[in-house]
Amino acid sequence: MNVRFATFEATRQEYAVVFPEYYFGQIFEAKHQPGTIAYSTHLKLEMLNETTAEMARNGCTKIALVSGHGGNTNLMQYFAQTQLETPHDWVLYTISNVNQGVNASVPGPSKPGVDGHAGEAEISNIMSVRPDLVHVERAGEQSGADLKRQDLPQGVYTGIWWYASFPNHYQGDAAGANVARGRAAMTARANGIAAAIRAIRADQASPRLQKEFFEAAKHPLETKQ
Repeated sequence: MNVRFATFEATRQEYAVVFPEYYFGQIFEAKHQPGTIAYSTHLKLEMLNETTAEMARNGCTKIALVSGHGGNTNLMQYFAQTQLETPHDWVLYTISNVNQGVNASVPGPSKPGVDGHAGEAEISNIMSVRPDLVHVERAGEQSGADLKRQDLPQGVYTGIWWYASFPNHYQGDAAGANVARGRAAMTARANGIAAAIRAIRADQASPRLQKEFFEAAKHPLETKQ
C-alpha cells in the first residue's frame, strides 16, 4: 500500500504507465504466519518474465520495478541480472528503497529502537495512506525486540535469519507512530521515485550499452582483451 501510494504520487511529477497491483513476490520467511501465500521460486521468476515481456510487447521500452517489501530486494536484483541471458530490445530497471524517505524534512523516530517491520516508521506511513487500518493501541500486545537466536559472525548469511530474530514479523515499537511523520516520509519517498523515473526516462546509455553487449556476446572470441 505504501509503495503503491508513493509510486502514484511520483507519477504526478514524472509521467509513467503504472501496472496493476502485482502481488507475486518473495515471502518464504512468513510461511508460518496465517494468510501467507508463498509461490514457488520458478513460478515467481516465470511470472516476472512473462509480465515484463508482455509489457515490452505492448510497447514499453523501459520497465522499472518498484518493490515495497524488503524480502524482494535480492529477488529483484537477481531478476534484473537475468535480463542479460537473452537478447531483447527493452531495458529493465529496479528502483530500491535506498535513501527514499531519508530526508531532513522527515521527522526522526521518537526514541531509539522503535523503527523496523511494522514499527513506528512503517505504521506512520500507513497512517498517512490508510488510517482506517491502524491500531496503535495494539502496539504493546507483542514485543518487537530482536530475539537474537543466532550467533554468527558478520558476513555469514542464512535464510532463517529473519525468523531467528523476529518470528512474529514485528520489529521495533509502533506505539509512537504519527501521521505527520508518515506524510513527510511518503512525500520524500514519492520524490525519490519521481527522480528515479526522471533519470530512467532520460537514460540513453543503458539501451545503447545493452544492445552493444548482446552483439558482443554473440562472438565472445572477438572481444578485445
